[in-house]
Amino acid sequence: MEWTVVAGPVIKVAAICGSLRKASFNRGLLRSTIEICEETVKGMQIELIDVSQLPMINTDLEADGRFPPVVEAFRQKVLEADSIVFASPEYNYSVTPPLKNAIDWASRPPNVWADKAAAIVSSGGPSGGRRAQYHLRQIGVLVDLHFINKPEFSVNRFEPPTKFNSEGNLVEPETKEKLEQVLQALHRFTLRLQGP
Repeated sequence: MEWTVVAGPVIKVAAICGSLRKASFNRGLLRSTIEICEETVKGMQIELIDVSQLPMINTDLEADGRFPPVVEAFRQKVLEADSIVFASPEYNYSVTPPLKNAIDWASRPPNVWADKAAAIVSSGGPSGGRRAQYHLRQIGVLVDLHFINKPEFSVNRFEPPTKFNSEGNLVEPETKEKLEQVLQALHRFTLRLQGP
């Protein structure tokens, strides 16, 4: 997906999913962020960035100040983004291994996360992934990400009404409205961080 230029500043958002499953509910949340931006959040363009091909972090793979090509490409996408939206399930009260691996690769010097606005959305069991969100916020302190505080967004996928279809796409209108509020807040916060 290419970034599209429209009148006024366009905020480029890198969307990163901590789940590798194709029908992941968290990936479905990110697909919905793209749809919502195209329909109602003007001046914001979201690109889903694939982390599935990143090798496990291993500094032996760095040579002469360079990273493996797939890592270089990922780091460049993060660097070019104005802000980040993360979606991840919770694994053992924390973020998933693929998400942590991506964060670690992009934080290698020079840290390409630095001074970017970010938001977190998640879907999971009864907690909706909130503990993973809190851990991600802790990680963000070290890598210099600036998370929006409100609104918080987590979805208990088992609680009625049905939120997702069998392909993992978000279908419940009220949840989509809440997701739009997150995107509007990220849009405002990114502009505020960028200054006049």
